[in-house]
Amino acid sequence: MARHHRNLHGRLGALWRMLRARGVFALALLLGAFGLSAQSPQTGAPAMVLEFDGAVSPASADYITRALDDAAARDLPLVILRMDTPGGLDSSMREIIRAILASPVPVASYVSPRGARAASAGTYIMYASHVAAMAPATNLGAATPIAIGGGGGGEDDGEDSPMPFQLQADDAEGNGADGEGDARNDEEQPEEFTPGTAAESKAVNDAVAYIRGLAELRERNADWAESAVRRAESLSATEAAEQGVIDFVAENLDDLLAQADGMVVKMSDGSEITLDTEGLSLEHVEPDWRTELLSIITNPNVALILMLVGIYGLIFEFLNPGALVPGTVGGISLIMGLYSLALLPLNWAGAGLILLGLGLIVAEAFAPSFGILGIGGTVALVTGAVILVDTDVEGIAVSEPLIAATAVAGLVATYLVVYLTAGSFRARVVSGSEELVDAEARVTDWQGETGHVWLHGERWKARGPRDLAPDDMVRVRKVTGLVVEVKPLERAG
Repeated sequence: MARHHRNLHGRLGALWRMLRARGVFALALLLGAFGLSAQSPQTGAPAMVLEFDGAVSPASADYITRALDDAAARDLPLVILRMDTPGGLDSSMREIIRAILASPVPVASYVSPRGARAASAGTYIMYASHVAAMAPATNLGAATPIAIGGGGGGEDDGEDSPMPFQLQADDAEGNGADGEGDARNDEEQPEEFTPGTAAESKAVNDAVAYIRGLAELRERNADWAESAVRRAESLSATEAAEQGVIDFVAENLDDLLAQADGMVVKMSDGSEITLDTEGLSLEHVEPDWRTELLSIITNPNVALILMLVGIYGLIFEFLNPGALVPGTVGGISLIMGLYSLALLPLNWAGAGLILLGLGLIVAEAFAPSFGILGIGGTVALVTGAVILVDTDVEGIAVSEPLIAATAVAGLVATYLVVYLTAGSFRARVVSGSEELVDAEARVTDWQGETGHVWLHGERWKARGPRDLAPDDMVRVRKVTGLVVEVKPLERAG
């Protein structure tokens, strides 16, 4: 019996040791599988799709750069930047391009839907992307930088100057989709832009070097990129694919994923990645509240309104200490307006004229000039609003209706000040020695040509005719120091 018990115990021990060894082996395999999955991209991860419509602005730059950071943190296989843009600010464009070039996740820029464009700054973003695609009936190009309003005209302008990109009037006329772009003669070529100043020449040469560098990095057509800057050329989607400006024409996002599959792209660290995109699911990322708020406050119209509300609010608070509401609202609006202007290509002459105009309008209330200061302030205010934002980029400019409303508001304020001032001159004086003139008084005692009268509850020394007697009613003619000159009004009973 004891021997049987020992045998059973030995068999159980051997079974336990075997199970323990197999469990350790299985655990090691499981941990190894987790390690391999952590080192490789997520096979089921989707491609992120960013919707970029409108001008290249600080808001769009913030939206794209934050989305690229999120894609990198999640180790996504691809980011698709679907865009339709007329261009925008150079500073925001460069911020987007820096984010694309540094991204560990491949970025595919896709001009879509049909009828969309990647003009001006959008062309640079296309050249910077790892994959460049366009939908049929779209175009890109017209990338000549133009300084608007004289804000960037000095030799000392740095690279960070907010040089805008403006669409040219000769925007690719004659660039058909017949695939024979190389056969066009010189008469059909757009005329080369001739810089009028040293600043314009510097901006054009800088833009040419920049876009050629991007073209060489992505092995795309660098000669056409230069002509897009110097001659503001544009291409249709078909022509762009034929001339090596983009990688392919895609009907939709699924077609883009299918055609991009197998492409080899170079990343920022010099490594090459073979894209495995066919059949990827799509995750659309819309702009969040932060991007929407930034888009609103960086609108030049909103910036101007915030500045006006802020300054007027502080003025009303100073005129009526303790009101609190004007000062609080004005302070918040002024800070938000200054933040907004700091993100925009601000013309300091315009900002100075706005401040001067507001100062003159306020001065009209304290030093009445019957409209001279107020009208001059309104002219300065309107002129400053016109040149406040140093760009003519579509969507980044002060609107004409707002400028007209600013002019009307300034003239209305001036009219009210002049009207109230004129009314104060016509109104009867109710205080001071001037108020005593023509007032009625009663004689208390009189001797010769002098005596005393009771006037407004006070006993005054008076001078007047000899025939006055106590209780006679008199009218004040003049006040000289503490003596009033009177004349008879009526004699008591």
